Amino acid sequence: MDILFIADVFADEIPGGGELVNDLIIDGLREKGHHVVTVKSQDLDTQELMHYSCNGFHLILGNHLGMTLEQKELLKQLSNNQPSFKYLIYEHDHKYLNTRDPSVYKDFTAPGGITGDHINGAGLYVNAHAVLCQSRIHKDVFLRNLPVARAINLSCSVWDDNFIETAENLDIKKTKSTAILKSDNPTKNQVKAELYCRNNNIQYDLISAENPSELLKVLSEYEQFVFFPKVLETFCRVIVEAKLAGCKIITNPKLLGVASEEWFTSGTREQILEQIKGSKQKTIQKIEEILSENNLPVGLREDKIPETTVILNSYRRPYNLEKQIEAIRGQSIPPKEIWLWINDHEDNRNFDHNKLDVDKIFHNNHNWKFYGRFAAALLADTKYIAIFDDDTIPGSRWLENCYSSMAVRPAIMGSAGVVLNSPLHYVDHTRIGWPSQNENFERVDLVGHAWFFQRDWLQYLWREKPHTWDNGEDIQFSYLAQKYGDINTFCPPHPPDKPEMHGSILGNELGIDDKATSTDTSISHKQFFAERDSCIQNAIKGGWQTVRNLK
Repeated sequence: MDILFIADVFADEIPGGGELVNDLIIDGLREKGHHVVTVKSQDLDTQELMHYSCNGFHLILGNHLGMTLEQKELLKQLSNNQPSFKYLIYEHDHKYLNTRDPSVYKDFTAPGGITGDHINGAGLYVNAHAVLCQSRIHKDVFLRNLPVARAINLSCSVWDDNFIETAENLDIKKTKSTAILKSDNPTKNQVKAELYCRNNNIQYDLISAENPSELLKVLSEYEQFVFFPKVLETFCRVIVEAKLAGCKIITNPKLLGVASEEWFTSGTREQILEQIKGSKQKTIQKIEEILSENNLPVGLREDKIPETTVILNSYRRPYNLEKQIEAIRGQSIPPKEIWLWINDHEDNRNFDHNKLDVDKIFHNNHNWKFYGRFAAALLADTKYIAIFDDDTIPGSRWLENCYSSMAVRPAIMGSAGVVLNSPLHYVDHTRIGWPSQNENFERVDLVGHAWFFQRDWLQYLWREKPHTWDNGEDIQFSYLAQKYGDINTFCPPHPPDKPEMHGSILGNELGIDDKATSTDTSISHKQFFAERDSCIQNAIKGGWQTVRNLK
């Protein structure tokens, strides 16, 4: 392949971690027989960029702060309109943020969503064929901010053969106490590391070296290494090097990308060494795979912009539908289609459903109750399904919130979560989601009002005949998805000050009328909850592992 590699600077000028990685990737691609041309971003001419992209070159962007807005826009257009052209981004930090540092935001998430003032160049990332991240938390944080981009976790950085050889033959002899990395880079926070040592009466040395191999030798003389980065490190090579050198590490693991990787946290020195020995080859292979994929325009790529089918339900509240549909059409990430499932009831019969802005309508001469809409979802061809009760109006960023949460942990998502406190009685529960406005992504036992899940997971709902057709589809889905698919149920964050992220913004107004199933005069309140109690007991007996481990 012909590849143009763009970076702000290369290692022959500044031998920083990112620059060394870029050079290793370039060398690795050339070793595999690919033709790689390098150019500094600030030296890139727009006509030159057009020439390369129109003559069969694929692009890899390292740090790219020197690129102009015109050049970034050109890449977006080419990605949409020229199927043979691909560009990917090897992300060294978080350049899609104005701060380049997600640590300044709560939960590492910039306010305002992908169109907010804190996001820089979202289109460049969303239109990239892939964004390569260096650790699990790097990918997770990236997707919290740009949930519609395609992010891939490489799970490691790369080192050269000289470093690997040095590590394999390292003679570890601890003759000194504590080391701190000497660095002019304020993000490495040498000051805090020194302050920690002084406050704890620890004698320390400031260390440095010309390259990672030499630094490894220096570290091998020290008992411990103190490092408190100021920002979220996407990977943190020096921590891996310190561990290979046999150092005890004093740090804040929440700000270390590598600390989110199991091979590092639980691996032995030998296992870690094996991991990094194969990292360069795995990275090159992944790049080759991505650049060899059949490319489609961005709007047609399922893995770029996830497609969702929304299913609404009409039973006794058809008057809410217009407001529901308006809210769903106005989502920051709108669905592919909206379907309407109509259960037969006299409240529906004189309502003109055909006037509604929906794509498909299921008219039924029978009341299929709660399960019918889930059966309709089997006919969808999208990756995701979103189902809304007829009293549920979502905030404008609800689907975006679900996409972001799904990137953190694939799960059945919902707007009103329930954590059971008793194995016998449903009403003895704690509510999560819009009723409590949870700040964090929280596991629950079941959800209702609004569901978001992968269509393929519907297979689990039908694996066993429902305990009753009259109640408990929410219980049954969460129970069987866990039992047969190892899929749990979660509530995305519902921050009190961000109603646009909520799955329901009018729940207290719309859900307490005399149309509610729980208050339906044709079914006694006692009977309704007795049915749910029975569903709970049946699921727990069948092996449902609840949040509180109820038996």
